[in-house]
Amino acid sequence: MAIPFEHTKYAVVLGSGESGVGTALLAWQQGYDVFVSDRGTIANQYKQELDAAGIRWEENKHTEEEILKAGIVVKSPGIPDTVPLVVALNTAQIPVISEIEFASWFTEAPLVAITGSNGKTTTTLLTHHILKIEKSELGLAGNIGNSFARSVSEKKCNDFVLEISSFQLDGIVSFAPHIAVLLNITPDHLDRYNYDFQAYVRSKFRITENQKDTDHFVYNADDPVITTYMKENAVKANLWPFSLTQKLDYGTFIKDKHIIMQMENEMMEIPLTELVLQGQHNVANAMAASTVAQLSKIRKRTIREGLGNFQGVEHRLEEVLKINNVRYFNDAKATNVNSVFYALDSMSTPTVWIVGGQDKGNDYSELYELVNEKVKAIICLGVDNSKIINAFDGCVQTIVETQSMAEAVRTAYSLSERGDAVLLSPACASFDLFKDYKDKGKKFKEAVRAL
Repeated sequence: MAIPFEHTKYAVVLGSGESGVGTALLAWQQGYDVFVSDRGTIANQYKQELDAAGIRWEENKHTEEEILKAGIVVKSPGIPDTVPLVVALNTAQIPVISEIEFASWFTEAPLVAITGSNGKTTTTLLTHHILKIEKSELGLAGNIGNSFARSVSEKKCNDFVLEISSFQLDGIVSFAPHIAVLLNITPDHLDRYNYDFQAYVRSKFRITENQKDTDHFVYNADDPVITTYMKENAVKANLWPFSLTQKLDYGTFIKDKHIIMQMENEMMEIPLTELVLQGQHNVANAMAASTVAQLSKIRKRTIREGLGNFQGVEHRLEEVLKINNVRYFNDAKATNVNSVFYALDSMSTPTVWIVGGQDKGNDYSELYELVNEKVKAIICLGVDNSKIINAFDGCVQTIVETQSMAEAVRTAYSLSERGDAVLLSPACASFDLFKDYKDKGKKFKEAVRAL
């Protein structure tokens, strides 16, 4: 791919996580002078990689004078555009881009890029699982595993399946996936978008903005936010809708308990009983992955095989143990309200719900009906639980505050009875008491196994 604008080959990378270090290594490989700057501490493994390549770095500070010399800046997706340093870079008209944009300049591999408020990790892993059966040199990157930039630098992949966040899309210029997937759009990360939901919607749709009429856009036709936006804004790519509720003239839909894919004069049927993943949300994820597989010319037999033996995603409705006939589910990846909606909807027994963390501007009202129907007790796990307590005070009689995972799990054990379920599904970010959702899920599983 051609580099979309001229710049000097001095690249500054802000942030030293997997995304930043992968970018630095790729930039160094492409002949850039590279400087990595992080306001926090750089992990030892990344320091060793940077030192081995002779890449300069600094930690626990940003030296603005040095950074403003850059010809281009690649910013970690976790750094908001509103921080003073980024504002200064924009004022100086120094291009600030994301890692996925930079990496896309140095590969000709076809890209499948998957985004959405919920389900993107499951759909990305499922898509990769199906495609890799026939595509041996297939990369999996983005928000999963290695960064896209590191993967491009290793030159081992003829195709990529990428999980993409709105934060990464905020920093694109020419990034153009051959197949883009948009699963759903519900309020999430609104604190990052000044509590402007439409700004978040526009960010998600940036996945389509550089696509051509030879590319493909797979989207959820049941999502009113997506369909409303598409009525008002043109998408150049070929459109492939999927739906759980509508019979479509083309695309992927449900009929007589079968997934029907009607595409390019070909039809394929998959019985819902063959899906290893359960729940309506996972049927939608399977429909999206299957549509991508069809567009990628994967054989029908391979698609059915992949849907039938996929193992699922850690921290996403992961059953941990059954203790005294109570089932414990780790859904730590559910860091927004819509993810929790799917989790509660899939519960078939009275549920003790562990919820809480760092609020992201959540509106809990869409959960009221499910909480009334399925939740017998709420255990709050966070530094500040007042918003959750106020939201659900009229829904359940028992609401308990806890300050550690061990305390939350012991409380859930005491409140549950034979035949119940205990569900960790936070609806919030995890950074108040934990490193991230993975740390939260790991500690939940440890606490359950210690009962």
